[in-house]
Amino acid sequence: MALFTRAPKAEPILGQNRVIAHVLALLTWLIGLLFFFPLFWLVLNGFKDELDANSSPKLFFDPTLDRFSEVTEDTTGLLSFTEAFGNSFWIVLISTILVMALAIPAAYALAIRPMRKWRDVLFFFISTKFLPIVGAIMPLWIIARDLDLLNTRAVLIILYTAMNLPLAVWMLRSFFAEVPNELIEAAQIDGCSLMGQIRQVILPIVAPGLAATALLCVIFAWNEYFLAVQLNPVEGSTMPVWVASQESGRGNFLAKLSAASVLATLPVVIAGWVAQKRMIRGLAMGAIK
Repeated sequence: MALFTRAPKAEPILGQNRVIAHVLALLTWLIGLLFFFPLFWLVLNGFKDELDANSSPKLFFDPTLDRFSEVTEDTTGLLSFTEAFGNSFWIVLISTILVMALAIPAAYALAIRPMRKWRDVLFFFISTKFLPIVGAIMPLWIIARDLDLLNTRAVLIILYTAMNLPLAVWMLRSFFAEVPNELIEAAQIDGCSLMGQIRQVILPIVAPGLAATALLCVIFAWNEYFLAVQLNPVEGSTMPVWVASQESGRGNFLAKLSAASVLATLPVVIAGWVAQKRMIRGLAMGAIK
């Protein structure tokens, strides 16, 4: 009996690992394409006429921009494209600025200067998301009516700020917790004020996290439909409400609806593409290492 045995070769194991890696990569691509296909078909239908869009699926057709011109130039409805886009732009912009202005000090206090029972504070923030919004719509509608805020941008700005604030506090708190205490202590020794510490030391470090949080707030506010359709059915309606208004009782509106949906999603896609690198870095900052 030999005292020493030869170790098994590592090549078969490495080969099996490569095969598994390739299979997982292929499976990932297939799943990604499966999720991407509805968006691809939506864009494709936007360039078709109604006959091609409502007939059997066609990959080859004569593309046209008539549906895009039709939905952008139509002024017969309750709300035009420019009015809906303007409403969404200002509502999302102002609400996101308010969310970040309120969430940054709160996250700083919870991460850098934690108070007693700070976990209870975090739980309170997230507990505001427990109730489905449909369960609170009646009191919200009554309050908005009594304050004369129905059909105004102000009511959606207030509600979108309240809707996104818990998410922003939770995300920013995890980003602020990644800042080394040594840097803050060094700034204090140099005589830097509290605002100077936040502005010159902390915010540059967590800038990717700020971008990721702001982008998610923009996406959630831009795509919100239920509150907009309940509280602003006419004058203050946003892009999701405008898209839903493109449906026709006469049928044959699939191409027109697809074109409107493409226009509604395009600003968010562009914003995500521009902030892609910062968003990935920001989401990675709060990950468990």
